[in-house]
Amino acid sequence: MTTGTLSSSKPKPINIPEVVQKARDTYNSGTTKPLEWRKRQLKSLMRMYEENRGAMIDALVKDLRRSKTEAVLLEVDYLVNDLTNLLNNFEEWAKPEKPPKGFVNMLDDVVIFNDPYGVVLIIGAWNYPLQLLLLPFAGAIAAGNVVILKPSELAVASAKFIAETLPKYLDNDAFIVVEGGPEETTELLKQKFDYIFYTGGTNVGRIVYSAATKNLTPVTLELGGKSPVYIDNTADMEVTAKRVLWGKFINAGQTCIAPDYVLCTKEVQDKFVEYSKKILKEWYGEDPQKSPDLCRIINSRHFGRLQTLLDASKDKVALGGRYDAQERFIAPTILTNVTPNEKIMEDEIFGPILPIVPVENAYEAIKFINEREHPLVLYLFSRQSNIHTLFTEQTRSGSVCVNDTIMFYGGKETWYRYIQP
Repeated sequence: MTTGTLSSSKPKPINIPEVVQKARDTYNSGTTKPLEWRKRQLKSLMRMYEENRGAMIDALVKDLRRSKTEAVLLEVDYLVNDLTNLLNNFEEWAKPEKPPKGFVNMLDDVVIFNDPYGVVLIIGAWNYPLQLLLLPFAGAIAAGNVVILKPSELAVASAKFIAETLPKYLDNDAFIVVEGGPEETTELLKQKFDYIFYTGGTNVGRIVYSAATKNLTPVTLELGGKSPVYIDNTADMEVTAKRVLWGKFINAGQTCIAPDYVLCTKEVQDKFVEYSKKILKEWYGEDPQKSPDLCRIINSRHFGRLQTLLDASKDKVALGGRYDAQERFIAPTILTNVTPNEKIMEDEIFGPILPIVPVENAYEAIKFINEREHPLVLYLFSRQSNIHTLFTEQTRSGSVCVNDTIMFYGGKETWYRYIQP
């Protein structure tokens, strides 16, 4: 297997065109087509998860100071559960399909074959550095593809774990890890792939998409955005506060579907803040910096960006607001009476800062949402079914989740829907 290893020195130089050609040759040989081969690789991946749980948790601690609970819930067990589902179903999913026939084809056999794309590039993200790389990887294996994986260079320990561990379990000719930073990613994007799966920010997403168009390569872009939360006065405020705060502050807010800001009346705002004070004290203690359950910001650059946002909003801090550059620590922070034109409302926050923008009613909240880019997720807390209907019919978003946050992504049965682009 051609791969470098992350250490204190720069990763070993790698000839990317040769790596991609090696992957192409492997796919063309037909190695990945048999279902039995795919099953063996998936079982080997499961064995990697099971035999390296401690190492995976340790890597997440080093990269993000992720607590064991969050590491297991959001990454390790999430990967195991997804892979279990794949192993139970992929053979059925891979079977040819026989669609309904029209009159013209009544005497014909009409069959849809579920073939692999070929050579797939998966570019991972730093905020969930194992899950967001290995989750699509498992699906690509199940579908019969050859895969080149590019871990995020910002999550150093997780990238090192993947580069050093994965080759011990899986076919080294079919699955290749390429380490490095923007230079290596740029070189990879110059190559011809049959599919590209990218998770990360919008700016790099545009670069990936632009590169893919040169070869008409299909792309999945898993990006982010400013996901709003609307809360009305019928919501159970204690439950609402717990669910919003949990969704916001897991991984220190570094989650693409985290609640980005709250829209509510000033009356609801005051109640939300009062409950939040009690809840955050219960979760993180008197001094959140000493809590073992609160992650850190990934690096100094992202910390500096968040510090700038906080400094610009000092007069809005209702709760939290402390930070420590040496530890890359930012306390769970709530800002109140935020106006639409403030800096905190310009871009996705991607950190533990939750602004509240007062609105008079649901109609004003809908107008506020519709005047901006369509959010990835819209969260809605209300006991009124007519309010649920109003938001789902008069807004557009990647998904709508009512009376919960985040959990719908993990498969919990909650009321949500997906809207086609």
